[in-house]
Amino acid sequence: MIIEQIYTNCLAQGAYYIESNGEAAIIDPLREPQPYIERAQKSGAQIKFIFETHIHADFVSGHVDLAKKTGANIVFGPNAKTAFNCYNASDNEEFKIGNITLKVLHTPGHTLESVTYLLIDENAKNHAVFTGDTLFLGDVGRPDLAIKSDLTEKDLAGMLFESLRSKIMTLSDDVIVYPAHGAGSACGKNLSKETVGTIGDQKQTNYALRSDMTKEEFVKEVLDGINPPPQYFAKNALLNKMGYSNLDHVLDSGDTPLSVDVFEELSENNNTLILDVRTQQEFVKNHIPGSIFIGLNGGFAPWVGALITDITQPILLVVPEGKSEEAITRLARVGYDNTNGYLKGGIQSWIDAGKKTDQITSIPATEFEQHMKNESVNILDVRKDGEYLSMHLKGPNVQHFALDYINKQLHQISSDQKYYIHCAGGYRSVIAASILKANGFHNIIDIAGGFAALKKTNLELSDYVCPSTL
Repeated sequence: MIIEQIYTNCLAQGAYYIESNGEAAIIDPLREPQPYIERAQKSGAQIKFIFETHIHADFVSGHVDLAKKTGANIVFGPNAKTAFNCYNASDNEEFKIGNITLKVLHTPGHTLESVTYLLIDENAKNHAVFTGDTLFLGDVGRPDLAIKSDLTEKDLAGMLFESLRSKIMTLSDDVIVYPAHGAGSACGKNLSKETVGTIGDQKQTNYALRSDMTKEEFVKEVLDGINPPPQYFAKNALLNKMGYSNLDHVLDSGDTPLSVDVFEELSENNNTLILDVRTQQEFVKNHIPGSIFIGLNGGFAPWVGALITDITQPILLVVPEGKSEEAITRLARVGYDNTNGYLKGGIQSWIDAGKKTDQITSIPATEFEQHMKNESVNILDVRKDGEYLSMHLKGPNVQHFALDYINKQLHQISSDQKYYIHCAGGYRSVIAASILKANGFHNIIDIAGGFAALKKTNLELSDYVCPSTL
């Protein structure tokens, strides 16, 4: 028996490869099917099933393309309605993969069709459980993503309580837990950085699995402090239900080098976005006016999904040499399939052609410290709510301006004012600065190194509040 977790840090997502006696199954695959096909070929195994724990909202799953390329059957839980052929498994139904068995446990709550897959090994022992978004390490799935007219988030949270108590907490403490996500995912609020655990560990450490917890307490605690879901979640869920463009086609049409003149001409078409995916340091130094920065070196795909509101918007890329296919693939993982090419030769070709570039002023924290001591300054802190509340700069003009919701917050600042902007380490502040500049706010100064650098100065900070108490 082989179990491999295929973890993608950018999305904080875990897919799983399971193999026994020449047969294989994939659980919650990412958009690109080839890595799973190659993994099965490496062992000489045949992919027999593609199991989905639920209809995902935070990424576009690869079930459709993978099924077409391998002939494997797509399996969802009860109640899943799709526009393509799939098998709706019943509660407690079993599937054989070589000498092992996957048993379906219907665990509604995160969504109505959510299931957990219990792996029973060759010796008929409960070995592991693939919990999807029902149970994470340190948390449980959010119950506010599948609201229907006759159900509320409290109703779903109540279902989740029952699912956990009747289906998962009854398993032996030594059963291994393989969740769909870890820290960094917007699918929960308290996810652990660990990506593999046990039932016993979770009973001891997961706030939502306390043995003395009532349903009312569970509902209150699970719903408390949940931020609104990113805008792309509903769009990705629809793609996962209805199907999507073949990834090979997306790559063929998008991975096209464009000359400076063609790139410029296409960029002038209505609604076309220039997306620069280099490092923040490179973008600060030189970039095409009006372009948006979201670097491949950070949480690229989730930030694309949170900040680019039109999932069908034509995109032109400015990429590092050899990174175009990676950028297009990572865009496709969250449903952004409309890439029309990339700038051949990168930003240097644009400069060599005599085209205009723009810059972002970036200063070290020590220089900003002097400005703050000697003048009245406006500060934009673009970290998440919890980061800001745990500790921040003190001052009369410190404004929290979370990057997640920046497109809805632009009315809160003035284009006539100068703003110093920072995040935790420098990645998100440059994203925010690029969006602000693209919207006509040009008097923006980035604080290099972000709050990590600011804490090393003598500037006054708020008292630290442990995030777990917020």
